[in-house]
Amino acid sequence: MGNLTATRPQQPWAAPTASDPVTATLRLPGSKSMTARALVLSALAGGPSTLHGPLRARDTELMAGGLRAMGAHVSVSDDDRWLVRPHRLVGPAHVDVGLAGTVMRFVPPVAGLAEGQVTFDGDPQARVRPLGPLIGALRSLGVRIDAPETGSLPLVVQGTGGVAGGEVVIDASASSQLVSGLLLAGARFDRGVVVRHQGPPVPSAPHLRMTVQMLRAAGAAVDDSVPDVWVVEPGPLAGRSWEIEPDLSGAVPFFAAALVTGGEVTLQGWPHNSVQPVEQLRSLLHRMGGEVTLTTAGLTVRGTGTVHGLTADLSDVSELTPALTALAMLADSPSTFTGIGHIRGHETDRLAALAREFTGLGADLTETADGLEIRPRPLHGGAFRTYADHRMAHAAAVAGLAVAGIEVDDVACTSKTMPEFPALWSAMVTGKS
Repeated sequence: MGNLTATRPQQPWAAPTASDPVTATLRLPGSKSMTARALVLSALAGGPSTLHGPLRARDTELMAGGLRAMGAHVSVSDDDRWLVRPHRLVGPAHVDVGLAGTVMRFVPPVAGLAEGQVTFDGDPQARVRPLGPLIGALRSLGVRIDAPETGSLPLVVQGTGGVAGGEVVIDASASSQLVSGLLLAGARFDRGVVVRHQGPPVPSAPHLRMTVQMLRAAGAAVDDSVPDVWVVEPGPLAGRSWEIEPDLSGAVPFFAAALVTGGEVTLQGWPHNSVQPVEQLRSLLHRMGGEVTLTTAGLTVRGTGTVHGLTADLSDVSELTPALTALAMLADSPSTFTGIGHIRGHETDRLAALAREFTGLGADLTETADGLEIRPRPLHGGAFRTYADHRMAHAAAVAGLAVAGIEVDDVACTSKTMPEFPALWSAMVTGKS
């Protein structure tokens, strides 16, 4: 089931069990995906920018730190309002990517624009995440990169102060971030960039649409009218004010709690025109037995206490897989999830990790080449390893609502995208939110 590396020993976190329907109104941190893109676009802009409601978490602080290391002025002293003033990008600099796919894939193209050497490395697990297609693409666009033959970290970008740009062919079937990284910096390349994807379908298409929308909002000319081809014209990017939406992926465990317990959870501050895949989430939760409504109060999910199984292609919303898997194991019928083979290359091999840890709790689920088959049956408590993956901790928390005695080895890994998660979750389940 893949190579899994257990996390360091810690005091286990007892996932709280719900004795009553959960009723909560929450304001969650900002979107990691939007915060990361706004930081990159702001660092490459022609004037200052402000991020309102950004996510303060390990991934986004690493992104800010990487851009700051190359010379951008990024102030994160105010939790709700980050200020970015672009500056000439220079090396030598070192970028710690941690375990953040956004940092390891968005910042190397920016480093090509810097003058001087920029080194990249991160957590041990980061060295097995796929970077080869991005490295090859950047080399073909004129960027000099020293990297292992494995096409992985650590790597060194020898920046010359500019990137020629042009057309590049890439297989981005492992991650949409491979395309987004090229597009975000592409407007600053001498000839812009034309990215052509060749290979199996690119996963997480909504994230590519987010990249295109945010580039246009910053003043870039982008043509995505031809499938699997993205054209970014060379030109300046404008500094601006970015309103960061609440994080949809981070909200899913909380919405799942409404389904599991027959309760109601409202996420405040949700925009009516979102750049995140709200409609896909609404459809999935509806099919699993939930009612999803968007009002001025926020995005609300209601459950009946009965969860239905489903067959679904999750390729567009693969980040939701762990929480949906936990839901599916508590359902009244089997589920089959497909289109998610690429999440074997996320923070850990998520398919292997989900199968291994939930099987240890008595679950009946099977890995397939590109997904999971889940046959619900009663679960029992026990140890649950996260493999330093925040989404694994979310899955354990959802299952723990209905299964007493689940002990999570490293709930602190949720600091990757939501440091407040353990406190928010416990307060919601106990009714003290």
